[in-house]
Amino acid sequence: MADGASGALRRTLNLARPDEVYNAIVDAHRNLDDEQCRAFDAGLILLLVNHVGDADVIREALAAARLSLNGGSRAS
Repeated sequence: MADGASGALRRTLNLARPDEVYNAIVDAHRNLDDEQCRAFDAGLILLLVNHVGDADVIREALAAARLSLNGGSRAS
């Protein structure tokens, strides 16, 4: 399952139609206010985390997402 140089988080494209998935995510947020968007995102994250079911992969994804907020730098 590992697909990267480090860890088990798959970092290569794994969707047959990524644009359709992106559009579905955008559409799911349509007509939601900011609070509803945050609640929706939290619920979606928890559902997907449960589906992944691997705490190491989830921790790696959390770290990668946090790192991306800093433009890839390690500073917090």
